[in-house]
Amino acid sequence: MKLNKPILAIETSQNLCGVCLFENEQKFISANLVLKNSHSEKLFDLIDFVLLQAKAELKDLSSIAVSIGPGSFTGLRIGLSAAKGLAYGVSLPIIPVPTFEALALQISGFLSDKAQFVICNKINRDELYFAKFKVNSNNYIFTQQIKIIKVVSLNSEINSNDLLFGNAFGKSNMISSAGKYNIISPYPEYIAKWAREYGQKMATTDFDNLEPNYLKEFLIKEKN
Repeated sequence: MKLNKPILAIETSQNLCGVCLFENEQKFISANLVLKNSHSEKLFDLIDFVLLQAKAELKDLSSIAVSIGPGSFTGLRIGLSAAKGLAYGVSLPIIPVPTFEALALQISGFLSDKAQFVICNKINRDELYFAKFKVNSNNYIFTQQIKIIKVVSLNSEINSNDLLFGNAFGKSNMISSAGKYNIISPYPEYIAKWAREYGQKMATTDFDNLEPNYLKEFLIKEKN
């Protein structure tokens, strides 16, 4: 894999549908759309847009980085399916990027050193994805690994000095506790940045065994 070539990054883990053609932190083109249930209709439009703006083709890339979860069952499926189709067509590797880690990398860039923060997103009415981090010199370290918790136990998992990010808290809670807008999922440039800095060994062309990380099995319930 040639690291001097750009990465195409895809983020579809939540309502944000985002694509980025990333060369480095000073040179990238990013396109984002926040519109519920739009991923299947708009993702390829955004991919075409960033490639056109960069005057690039898929064959010019080093790899495709894709947000792998945890997150929305449907959104992650759409993003990964798109990445597989594109990568297979031009024999590119895919770098699966842990969604919460890319988001932690993004958050760590604007918080003060040693700040502690929580990322917590809804799974369903009763369960949440939950993880704790600490800023370490504009980067992050886990203080609690990602896990699934019950909604009713959320308050017992957080401390008064934790800064709160994710859709489990709501905008008003987020603004009052962290002073930032309610970041739920990473921008695609951070998917690319994480892939460039940490994901090279994860690059794969074994697409058949590449699946989203939901942390749990999802069962389709039939209506009576």
